[in-house]
Amino acid sequence: AQRQFTLSAARHIDQKWRAAKGLPENPNAFGPLTNLPDYTYLDGRTTPLGVSICCWIKYTIFFYYKPLQSNQKKRLLKQQEIATKIVELSSELEFAKKRHAQLKAKAQAERDRVMKNKLKPKGPLLLKK
Repeated sequence: AQRQFTLSAARHIDQKWRAAKGLPENPNAFGPLTNLPDYTYLDGRTTPLGVSICCWIKYTIFFYYKPLQSNQKKRLLKQQEIATKIVELSSELEFAKKRHAQLKAKAQAERDRVMKNKLKPKGPLLLKK
């Protein structure tokens, strides 16, 4: 009997489990290793965007930077776009809340004004109360 085998790589990652947990299909596409900077400054300066490369030359450490890769740049632009959309939608939501409260107060004031100006009983009907 002949045994059959395939040359394509098997997917050893349980995709259903990852989807149920809300994780991305590719574990290398998102996470601290891809999203966070490679290092931070101790004095609080912001880390420049890009990939830092460290090399040793005669007992001295040198750092140099590669520019952002295309997927990193796409991810950064997408995150900036999402952030601006969040700010825009939250300001619209605040405006809608304030407008709703103003309309509610205006309707209540109109109701109170109508009740105040309603015809009032006169004569003997006024004395019965």
